[in-house]
Amino acid sequence: MHFQDVDQLISYLDDESIRFHKVGVFDIDGVFRGKYMNREKFESALRKGFGFCDVVLGWDSQDQLFDNTTVSGWHTGYRDAPVSLDLSSVRKVPLEDDTILVIGQFGDIYEAVCPRRLLGRCVAKATKLGFFVRAALEYEFFMFKETPESARAKGYRDLEPLTPGMFGYSMLRSGVHAELYHDLMETMTELECPIEGLHTETGPGVLEAALCHDEIRAAADAGALFKTFTKILAQRLGLMATFMSKWSDDYPGQSGHIHVSLEDGETGKNLFFDGEDSEGMSQIMRWFIGGQVTLMPEVLAMICSTVNAYRRLVPGMWAPTHANWGVENRTTALRAIPGGATGTRSEYRIGPADANPYLALSAALATGLWGIENRIEAPPAVVGNAYDHPGEDAEPLPSTLGEATRKFAASEVTRELFGDAFVEHFAATRTWEDRQARKHVTDWDLARYFEII
Repeated sequence: MHFQDVDQLISYLDDESIRFHKVGVFDIDGVFRGKYMNREKFESALRKGFGFCDVVLGWDSQDQLFDNTTVSGWHTGYRDAPVSLDLSSVRKVPLEDDTILVIGQFGDIYEAVCPRRLLGRCVAKATKLGFFVRAALEYEFFMFKETPESARAKGYRDLEPLTPGMFGYSMLRSGVHAELYHDLMETMTELECPIEGLHTETGPGVLEAALCHDEIRAAADAGALFKTFTKILAQRLGLMATFMSKWSDDYPGQSGHIHVSLEDGETGKNLFFDGEDSEGMSQIMRWFIGGQVTLMPEVLAMICSTVNAYRRLVPGMWAPTHANWGVENRTTALRAIPGGATGTRSEYRIGPADANPYLALSAALATGLWGIENRIEAPPAVVGNAYDHPGEDAEPLPSTLGEATRKFAASEVTRELFGDAFVEHFAATRTWEDRQARKHVTDWDLARYFEII
C-alpha cells in the first residue's frame, strides 16, 4: 500500500476499522524487532517519530550485549534512539485481523549504522548517477515437524524434516503438502511480498522461494519480511522453518541469491542489456560485475555475516570459494544472466539465506556502482566447473567470519562506500559474533579429541 501522507493513512485506518498497530525495525542481523502501539501512540509516531531503545543496535541475535561497540552500550545508558516510520512500507498483517504494520528506521547518530538507512544511501548514490535499481531475492529454507520447544529439548539434534529424502522439484511433495504451499503463497501475497516461484530443493524438507523483482529497497523489505513471516506461519502450523546457512553436515547449505539490475532512471531501459554484444551484456554491466568481483573479498562479511555461513563455503557444496564470475554459470560466485531487454541481471550466488537483506543488497549494489565509476574491467569469465578451475588469478574468499571481518575493517574502499561509523560498528559486531563461537565446545570437538588426543 502506498500513502501520500499521514492523513491519508489515518483515513485508511478508519475506513478499514484497523484496531491494532505494529511497528518494527530490523537490527544488524536482520532480525525484526518491534511492538504494538495503541491508536494515539501510533498516530504520534507517524507524525513525529518515536524512541526505540538503542539496545536493538547493541545486542546480538540472542539478546547478548556487545561489549565492543560505541553507538550503543552501557556507556549510552541504553537511551532511546529516534525512529521514523516509512509510509512506503505500510502493510496489512496477514494472520492477524484488523492489524497494520509499518517499518521504521533509525535517525540522528544511529542513522549511520542502521541497515535500512545504509541501503537508502546506496540507492541515493545510484539515483544521482541516473540509475533506477531493480532487485530480487530467492531463499532456500528447511521445514521441520518441530516446535521451538521440541527443537530445544532435542538440543537441535535429530530433528524431523517435513519430508524425507532428496527430491528436488518434486510435484509429489508439493502435491501432498499443497495446503502449506498455498498458505505460504497467499500469506506473502497479502503481505505484499509475492512469490514468483516455489518448489522443493534437494534435501529433506527443503523449499526454495523466488520473490518477485521490485525496486531494490522494496525488494529488501520483501526479503526481510518474507523470512520473518515464513517462520511465523510455520510455527502457527506446528512446524519450524530455518534460514541458517547450514544446519546439517549431510546436506548442502541454504542460499539467498541476490539479483540486481540497473535501469535508466528516465526511460526504464535495462542498462545491462546490449543486443549487439555476443553475450547480450553492456559495458556498464561488465564494469558493474568487475566491481562486484574485485571487492567481493572485502565486503564478504556483509554477505556472509554469521559463523555458520562459512560452513557452506566449502568445495562441492554448491557454494563458491573464489571471487569469480561466469555467464549462466552456477558454480561461480557471481552469475551473469543474459535475460534479454528486460531480464539481464547480475546474480550474487554466494549469498546465504541467513544474510541481512539490507546489508547484502547494499554490498552488491555499492560494489557494482564502484565498478562503474572506476571502469573496473571484469576478469575473464569462468567457463565450466569453477570449483575445479576457479579462474586465473581468482582471489580465494575468506574462509571464516573472523578473516572476513578483518579484511572488511582494513579496507579503504568499504569505508569510502559505507562510512567509517558503519564499518567500525559492523566490524565490532562481527568480531563479537566470531568470539562467541570460539568460546563454544562443539560436538565435533568432543568426538574428535575427548578420548584419542
